[in-house]
Amino acid sequence: MRFAYELVTNEGRKTATECAIDAGFSKDSARQYASKLQNPTLYPLVVQYIGQLREEWQKKYEVTYDKHIGELAKIRQEALKKGAWSAAVNAEVARGKAAGLYIEQKIIRTGKLEDLTTEELEQRMKKIIDDYSPLLEGVSEEELKEKVRQQPELLKDKS
Repeated sequence: MRFAYELVTNEGRKTATECAIDAGFSKDSARQYASKLQNPTLYPLVVQYIGQLREEWQKKYEVTYDKHIGELAKIRQEALKKGAWSAAVNAEVARGKAAGLYIEQKIIRTGKLEDLTTEELEQRMKKIIDDYSPLLEGVSEEELKEKVRQQPELLKDKS
């Protein structure tokens, strides 16, 4: 029973062997017992008890909307009592997200270099050159433009 309790309450944090050791089995035999006790052919009652415990724990700690919102409200209140404004705001924002008050939008724009005007291409190149100028040591903007003009197939391959 102690092994089953240790296994269920520490699921994901400890291995079955560690649970067997914590339940009182010796380090030398813990691995074998952990394996055997989870085998329904050898120990069907233990396996059944583990299943019952898991079910109880899932019901007890089940995450529902009401529990989640309530818990976040408690966290916010405790943070406010302690003057932890940042934590209180984060808890309130999390409550708002759970309630669906915030909508996160991402806009993904795609396009080809061929679709850009000459002016837009120039602006893009200027920005790239400005952003990466420390890496380009000693290479002028005109030299880069000339290299690009000499190899137009690179633009087609990359777009």
